[in-house]
Amino acid sequence: MTSDVGAANPTREHSGGGSRPLDLLAIGETMALVTPARPEPLESARDFHVGTGGAESNVACHLAAAGRRVEWFSALGDDPLGRRVRAFIEASGVSVARVRLDAGAPTGLYVKDPGAGVSYYRRGSAASRLGPEDLAGIDAAQARIVHLTGITPALSESCRALVSAAIDRAHEAGALVSFDVNHRPALWASTDEAARTILAEARRADIVFVGRDEAETLWGARTADAVRELLPEVPHLVVKDADVEAVEFSADGRTAAPTPRVEVVEAVGAGDAFAAGWLDGLLEGASARSRLGRGHQWAARALSSTQDIPEHGDHADRDGSARDIQEATA
Repeated sequence: MTSDVGAANPTREHSGGGSRPLDLLAIGETMALVTPARPEPLESARDFHVGTGGAESNVACHLAAAGRRVEWFSALGDDPLGRRVRAFIEASGVSVARVRLDAGAPTGLYVKDPGAGVSYYRRGSAASRLGPEDLAGIDAAQARIVHLTGITPALSESCRALVSAAIDRAHEAGALVSFDVNHRPALWASTDEAARTILAEARRADIVFVGRDEAETLWGARTADAVRELLPEVPHLVVKDADVEAVEFSADGRTAAPTPRVEVVEAVGAGDAFAAGWLDGLLEGASARSRLGRGHQWAARALSSTQDIPEHGDHADRDGSARDIQEATA
């Protein structure tokens, strides 16, 4: 793990810092997303929206909307859905120059049922066939942050090796590694396997996002402080406790920010928006309290929409609800 991370600024003297062409490189699967056009049950809905859904590309799209320089790397099927996904992410301002189209495997698909969860159809997808060798054309030295999640190592053995290799490459290049636990129980053979694999990779990251409920399921850690005991050396550990609060552990110590009240239309995707808002704050050199506030602010926007990437305009107003949260927790 890299240890020379500033508490509020990810730029390192040996890394080139802000002079790097990319603020963030996101690596991981994105699927085509089908969701009712209005917040109503899937079974009775008549009109549907076809979009995209992927934790890593969601983060990239949110940051691109805020004017950050971002790239997303993965594989898609060489099929209409794959080309649609790639075009959407590119139109969102994210570079997709190195995304691979695979003629031998399909694009993954998932379907949202508002209020009742989601269904995934991703087994054998193009992204699940990715491996360390696919990183050959990726230069981690171009990015300030490389963003990964615990979803990717669950897709296949080759994807597990890909994540490990990507962390190695990022650290060798002087980039920060951001890792969102994103535990997906249905993708793992057992909770024990998920717990061991995800914890090993999280301990190697510079930035870790984890839900308190995820931590309890995986490791029996019931509080933010218990999670910190498991990950004591991670420079930036963010523990999200749903509608209660988010806590960050860093060189600044322990910082907590309460979750603002918001009417929830659809919860899926809010964690990605939170991570993007927090990372935007880190890239800007904001304080821990401001980073958490920005994460809450961006998550609130996602919670109010059925889409993973809400059509809410840009993120230029970065201080509104974040400032309110700062004042409430001062």
